[in-house]
Amino acid sequence: MTQTLDEFSALLLYLAMGVYAISFIAFTLDLARRSAGAAVVAESAADRVARARGAARGSAAGSVATLDPPRADAPARPRESLTLRVGVTLAILGWVLHLGATVLRGVAGARVPWANMYEFSMTGTLIIMGVFLLLLARRDLRFLGAIITGMVVLMLGVTTVGFRVDVVPLPPALQSYWLVIHVLVAILATAFFTVGAALSIVQLVRARRENGPESGLRLPVAIPGTVTLENWAYRVNIVGFIFWTFTLIAGAIWAEHAWGRYWGWDTKEVWTFIIWVIYAGYIHARATRGWRGSRSAWLAIVGYSAVLFNFGIVNVFFKGLHAYSGL
Repeated sequence: MTQTLDEFSALLLYLAMGVYAISFIAFTLDLARRSAGAAVVAESAADRVARARGAARGSAAGSVATLDPPRADAPARPRESLTLRVGVTLAILGWVLHLGATVLRGVAGARVPWANMYEFSMTGTLIIMGVFLLLLARRDLRFLGAIITGMVVLMLGVTTVGFRVDVVPLPPALQSYWLVIHVLVAILATAFFTVGAALSIVQLVRARRENGPESGLRLPVAIPGTVTLENWAYRVNIVGFIFWTFTLIAGAIWAEHAWGRYWGWDTKEVWTFIIWVIYAGYIHARATRGWRGSRSAWLAIVGYSAVLFNFGIVNVFFKGLHAYSGL
């Protein structure tokens, strides 16, 4: 029975990956289409400015000059496209399949589905996509769809190839209610950090366009400016930082219960603290030192890079008391 449920879980996960991949393509096509539309609008605006300057010079010389009337076929702001709606719909469908896969994995193991790298990745990507879809109800963040779905597909691909394991009993160190609390909060923090990093990436691209039009980068007009993107990233990262702070505290309490000490400089513990310090520095620097713009975005990306390193490198290649996370 356990094996059958696990097989169904794997099947649903593969289906979710396929749906996410199509969603990624739809989001990417929409960005490409709207970016091309933004380029046309920018070129049309430049032509109108040039004509206005020419008219002004002609008037100064005593000639009669008039501006061309607006053309009926002038490019308008692009409306919401079918590809964008398809991308969001498929992201929701993929999340439902993903949820089914995660629940079946938990039922197969008769425990929470985040006791090893494979399960942590499965649940982590589920919550990343869930946080993104939840935030869509409050802010129009659909321009992040290509980044979020792309990252989720990549993470799940690495997970199914490199970390896939059968359902096994929990080792003694994980047979604790702290497994539910500590790891779940860490997953929530990672999800918010992921959305924050995506916003910072878009902010840097937008800043490059605003500071150097000659770069040729074109972004859809629906994407907010750098200040708005930075503010959104800051708020999302603060939520992630609160969860990560609780992760650090809960981990210390669990360590005392399991190993008789709150802190032992284990590699995993050290990197968890390093991540906390980076994001604490990010929040402090932006709030009190006036670090705004690209510096703030880069610091947030450095913090998220540390999160990925902690999960993908420390868990796999560093030995320590948390070695069971690589099961």
